[in-house]
Amino acid sequence: MHESTIIQRALLTVYDKTHIVELAEALHLRGVELISTGNTASLLQKHGIPVTPVSDYTGYPEMMDGRVKTLHPKIHGGILGRRDIDADTMISHGIPDIDLVVVNLYPFDKVIQKNHATKEDAIENIDIGGPTLIRGAAKNHEWCTVLVDPNDYSDFIADLKANEGAVSEKTRVHFAAKAFAHTAAYDANIADYFNKQLDNTAVHFGPTFIMPYQLKETLRYGENPHQHAAFYQAFDAPNDSIAKAVMHQGKALSFNNIADANTALECVKTFEGNACVIVKHANPCGVAKAATLLAAYHLAYACDPQSAFGGIIAFNNEVDDTLMKQVLSQQFVEVLIAPFFTDKALELAKSKPDCRILSYQQNTDAKHSGGWDIHSVEGGLLVQTCDMLDIPVSYEVVTTKKPTPSQLADLLFSWQLVKFVKSNAIVFAKNGQSVGIGAGQMSRIMSTQIAALRAKDQGLSLEDAVMASDAFFPFTDNIEKAHTYGIRAIIQPGGSKKDPEVIAMANQLGMVMLLTGKRHFRH
Repeated sequence: MHESTIIQRALLTVYDKTHIVELAEALHLRGVELISTGNTASLLQKHGIPVTPVSDYTGYPEMMDGRVKTLHPKIHGGILGRRDIDADTMISHGIPDIDLVVVNLYPFDKVIQKNHATKEDAIENIDIGGPTLIRGAAKNHEWCTVLVDPNDYSDFIADLKANEGAVSEKTRVHFAAKAFAHTAAYDANIADYFNKQLDNTAVHFGPTFIMPYQLKETLRYGENPHQHAAFYQAFDAPNDSIAKAVMHQGKALSFNNIADANTALECVKTFEGNACVIVKHANPCGVAKAATLLAAYHLAYACDPQSAFGGIIAFNNEVDDTLMKQVLSQQFVEVLIAPFFTDKALELAKSKPDCRILSYQQNTDAKHSGGWDIHSVEGGLLVQTCDMLDIPVSYEVVTTKKPTPSQLADLLFSWQLVKFVKSNAIVFAKNGQSVGIGAGQMSRIMSTQIAALRAKDQGLSLEDAVMASDAFFPFTDNIEKAHTYGIRAIIQPGGSKKDPEVIAMANQLGMVMLLTGKRHFRH
């Protein structure tokens, strides 16, 4: 491969015209001949930059409403021609070299996200000539350079200047790799769209799992310092996701910060009113609803102050200076996330420069369906739809005793929370506050005992509290144990062979029991 190639002729055809004029001017000043298509050519001509329209260059007009513009041997031969092997062929057919291809594609992904986008809209925004140009130039990167990202133009111009109009082998390979990744992601969006067209009412798993993600940032390390890690963002990431959160201050987010912040954010979003969620090591350790965010924070913190230290805190409403001052004075916090912060709150946060402050945009996009939940295993991927919690919760009261209004409110609150606790999961709640959480145990009775232990450690009464379980009770032991702690109402999926015995025990003990018919395992 040649160490460098001189740019003498360039093809520019872009949908996104950001910085294209600056790039074209820089190339023109270096004596590069410019070829371009319709709108791009018109823009360059408007700025006084000499350019040859593709139709003049090939001798064929653009046709079929722009579907056919660059699909011509004079274009693709100039891009794909190997200067040392194909030179005689190129000369005999009058095909000049094309040394640089600058292309970006029709915005297929943005079009299909519009509420009223039709199938015709989608199809007309499938770029054909663009990917062909990109792949041809990337394939022949020994002789041709390809640019697909406007953010690369300035660095490319600087590199060209530093190398006296030449492009190094390393740079060409870098842009070729980026080009193939670009077209792969583009095609993945299209394939995903057509897969969804096969069945509008059901999830469709195609023969190949293709999901485009774009690198958001390279992380310092992974779950542990010896692991490498990066954060990729889905092309259709919703505005209220951790991937779209805006960082106002603090150190770079770590792998664990992002994972825990995601749990905290997804949990707090399920609650109406004022809610606070504190997460530590992937599990909520304190959650509460109250009349104010400040009150909700105090109640969430009271559930487990020890675990809250160094945790992730999420709120579902605006954080003001009073709340910010209370949080920062009461505990060490890694990440604080909320939809809004007052200016005074952000100013106060500067006193703790290492604390990451993130805001998210509250989402009103009804089209978002939760996306995919992906787990890697050795040699493969497990892919499932995300566990989207139904609100309002559907349930059946199966005991003789019925819940009081306050019990029902706490049962539904605890059910929303238990979904975000690692299995086996048990949540005790009272008056809109988690008062005990048992997570990640191999037996459900152990999770129940741990939840009670956490409540006892913090001096939180379980008398007349409620209990939520992420899955059914295989035996009556959890019911009996919970009753001894003071629990008087339980919500759980049901579905065990011993449901009749479990319900009978609840009736015998004078307890309330609700069955939801849905479990929420979280591994």
